[in-house]
Amino acid sequence: MRYFILSFIALVFFVFESIFAQMFAGDAFGADKILVPHFMMIFVFFLTMYGSRKMGMLYGAILGLTYDVVYTEILGIYMFLLPFLAYLISKSMKILQNNILIACLTALLFTAVLEIVIFQMNIILSFADMGFGEFAERRLIPTLLLNLAFIIISCYPLKRIIEKLDLQGETE
Repeated sequence: MRYFILSFIALVFFVFESIFAQMFAGDAFGADKILVPHFMMIFVFFLTMYGSRKMGMLYGAILGLTYDVVYTEILGIYMFLLPFLAYLISKSMKILQNNILIACLTALLFTAVLEIVIFQMNIILSFADMGFGEFAERRLIPTLLLNLAFIIISCYPLKRIIEKLDLQGETE
């Protein structure tokens, strides 16, 4: 039953992310700003922090592949990047204190890492032609602010749901 609940939550975040991107695309917050919601990735990060590394990496790979197939031109980047970031989060949370503030800041930091790596891959493959300063001003900072708002709103409910599912019993 817990896997059904996790899959349902992941599906809700996946659909909500695409709806949000469609509703607020374009001139909603200014023509020069690009808002990229990473709600599904934040779910994977919190699943890794409060659930288990194995489940976080598994859901990261599955959701990353789904994201690649549906949204991106680079097949495989999210599929490999999300489980790798989930692994790094699990290792970093063993070093850091596991309270909600540190978890939120860690999720925001890894969202920034995700954005920067995706930008660098787009530069390497010549899909983007802007400099890093322009990227930071037009996309990175607005994206981080949007995802910070989402993290603040969803961190406690996600933490409670994942802890209630008791995924710590899974083998790491």
